Amino acid sequence: MALRARALYDFRSENPGEISLREHEVLSLCSEQDIEGWLEGVNSRGDRGLFPASYVQVIRAPVAEPPPSARYANLPAGGFEPLPPPAAFKPAMQQAPSAAAPEPFPLPPAAGYPFPPATYGGSYQPSQGSDDDWDDDWDESSTVADEPGALGSSYPDYEVASSQVSGRYHLSTRSELSLSSHGGHLAGHPHLPGSSAKSSATVSRNLNRFSTFVKSGGEAFVLGEASGFVKDGDKLCVVLCPRGPEWQENPYPFQCSIEDPTKQTKFKGMKSYIAYKLVPSHTGQQVHRRYKHFDWLYGRLAEKFPVISVPHLPEKQATGRFEEDFISKRRKGLAWWMDHMCSHPVLAQCDAFQHFLTCPSTDEKAWKQGKRKAEKDEMVGANFFLTISVPTGPGAGLDLQEVESQVDGFKAFTKKMDESALQLNHTANEFARKQVTGFKKEYQKVGHSFKCLSQAFELDQHAFSAGLNQAIAFTAEAYDTIGDLFADQPRQDLDAVMDLLALYQGHLANFPDIIHVQKGALTKVKESKRHVEEGKMELQKAEGIQERCNIISFATLAEINHFHKIRVRDFKSQMQHFLQQQILFFQKVTQKLEEALHKYDSV
Repeated sequence: MALRARALYDFRSENPGEISLREHEVLSLCSEQDIEGWLEGVNSRGDRGLFPASYVQVIRAPVAEPPPSARYANLPAGGFEPLPPPAAFKPAMQQAPSAAAPEPFPLPPAAGYPFPPATYGGSYQPSQGSDDDWDDDWDESSTVADEPGALGSSYPDYEVASSQVSGRYHLSTRSELSLSSHGGHLAGHPHLPGSSAKSSATVSRNLNRFSTFVKSGGEAFVLGEASGFVKDGDKLCVVLCPRGPEWQENPYPFQCSIEDPTKQTKFKGMKSYIAYKLVPSHTGQQVHRRYKHFDWLYGRLAEKFPVISVPHLPEKQATGRFEEDFISKRRKGLAWWMDHMCSHPVLAQCDAFQHFLTCPSTDEKAWKQGKRKAEKDEMVGANFFLTISVPTGPGAGLDLQEVESQVDGFKAFTKKMDESALQLNHTANEFARKQVTGFKKEYQKVGHSFKCLSQAFELDQHAFSAGLNQAIAFTAEAYDTIGDLFADQPRQDLDAVMDLLALYQGHLANFPDIIHVQKGALTKVKESKRHVEEGKMELQKAEGIQERCNIISFATLAEINHFHKIRVRDFKSQMQHFLQQQILFFQKVTQKLEEALHKYDSV
């Protein structure tokens, strides 16, 4: 009977050799044996390839098959290659083996994988239309922002990003033991006989070397391959608070304003750009930065901090870069970006960010020195996780099953928030368009009609009708003014809401990768636990993997809690601002109507 499986979740392939799945879809399996968390099979559309084993459930046959003979008891459940036809089968011996003959060894598995190796290729597409002349001589070396494959690229479709969140998360069919790390041991694991001997099994590496878990250095860190000297100034502390793990607060908080965008030129006017004035509150010294400086900083931070959501910058634009509306909108977007940078306890204290804020604009040598220092930072990749300091001692451990539940809950939250943010952004944009064009036009059409009526009444030369004519003419002007108020109102309220939504859509696009790193670490813990159960790995080695997974889990939960904290602050402030502006708007409309009404008192 052919092996079959049912898809538990949607999965969208992103690399050659993978196939997409739809929830509840029934697939044919080539083998029930998974290779590093991946299975090979054929979907309902006839596509053959790889997909995550944790995304499907194998459909068992309703009638139990007879147990295999002892001779082949060690064969894998899926079997090996099919036997040749009976006509081609020629046994070497017809007689049964003697009773004294030893039991034969299990048949060796076929060499290599049971499927052709997939060729993975990068799919990076360079951005089109840079808007800040990247070819100038501000530095002769390229920055991370220019290099293909840099981490932190935005996702155009959140569903695509989220499909990779748990692509390496292998659900074991064995009975799950407690994953509590209290006391520094894998709870539920007895000290197996012979466990002090040299381990015969190691935790495998991910088959997909392009996954975020691998590229971020999370895998190398969890497997104990990271090594480096961590200076006291590089340590990032996670502390336990009533709400759970949080980043230790910045002892010297500050803010930074972005003002006065001005058009400047270089090379005798051959090149133009916009420079923004930055004034950090902790220095009080103004510096000027171009958009490409922001872009370089974003690239460095996104590469250095794989479990921190670095806010996205406002989008680039190839044309219309010097139009007033675009410059104003970009400045507001950069102001939101700067606020989130200064509010983050880790990002605000980063050396690269401080260099960006404090290096004098006129000191080109100092800028390049600080830039190269940031680009040569050794505490990136796997070494970054060495800088994270987590709580220790009694009661400071994490129950990884509880962590998994919290992360899954946050994943569902971000998906729902992303859908809601997209809907609100679309609604606000459509409503703003109606106010600028439709509402203004309709109110002014009413005003024009009143004006025509007033002009008709003016044909009457009686003195007692003059007051009425003037009142109707004033009413027409009031409606014209109200139309202008409607057209101008989105700048006061809806635009700010949409700017905030754009910033948070960037954060929501970051979290699938952050969650993927944590899920990848948890998968390695489960794999090491399975090896300990089978007596193939030393308990001490498995505990080391779990301790390193705890570090990633602490950092992930700290970042999630910071996101919620800042989200409540931002949306509270923005909703208050929106409603206040709405009230002021309708007060202006009411005032114009009341003025028109009073004109009729003297008629």
